[in-house]
Amino acid sequence: MKDIFKFSRQPKFENPSLIVGWQEDAGKLSSKVIEYLNKKTKTESFCEIEPVGFFSLGGVAIENNVAQFPESKFYCSERNDLVIFKGSEPRFERYRFLNAISDLAQHYCKIRELYTISGTISAIAHTSSRRILAVFNQQEFQKKLQGYGLVNMNWKGPPAINSYLLWIAEKRNIPGVSLWTEIPFYLAASEDFQAVKKVLSFLDKKFNLNLDFVELDERIGNQNIKMAQLRNDDEDINKYIGMLESKISLSGEEQVELTKKVTQFLEKG
Repeated sequence: MKDIFKFSRQPKFENPSLIVGWQEDAGKLSSKVIEYLNKKTKTESFCEIEPVGFFSLGGVAIENNVAQFPESKFYCSERNDLVIFKGSEPRFERYRFLNAISDLAQHYCKIRELYTISGTISAIAHTSSRRILAVFNQQEFQKKLQGYGLVNMNWKGPPAINSYLLWIAEKRNIPGVSLWTEIPFYLAASEDFQAVKKVLSFLDKKFNLNLDFVELDERIGNQNIKMAQLRNDDEDINKYIGMLESKISLSGEEQVELTKKVTQFLEKG
């Protein structure tokens, strides 16, 4: 354990819940949720996973002229009895990495529940309400979260990293749920602030956090204004989004054009 973890402080826990988010996600959903949650609940980092053995250290990714170093940090809010993990997906030894997260969460933090956060790309318009699709590892936990507006998810395809983490938690008898919030496909390369608020609203209700959404509401409003401007300036974009609002499928070429134009427009600021 000492070979993998680097502790910076020794927080005190009661019986916390663990929330997990990743840097790499559709619409930057989980990273934005964690950043907002950390800021508003004033969490402090207390531990990180050493990158050696899990990440390639020979080169660093560059995004918007900023070096992106792998990050694998645990944060805590002792007042809210929460442990939060924000990390980069490991390049190597994924199973060992996920077991390391689980070991610290179970044996050091004594967590009672696990929540993982991800975005799932959907053929919906940005004007549509977002749904949170959920996968549980225990029926009892599923019943416990009835009334929170979660929609059961049926997924056929290769498992994601959160699916493995949920499976590991099940083997350790830790109740867990993987939350997948809908992201309009043409916002997947940008940011979806409405989806971020949807997840934060769930967490706010579940853990009685009394979060302040003023800053986030402003960003949602600004993005909606920009999208309205783009629709007004570009007839094709307005037509494509209107088709999605009417639940009419777009062709592959139309999807590509919509995504490209929206991404370029939002990147201009």
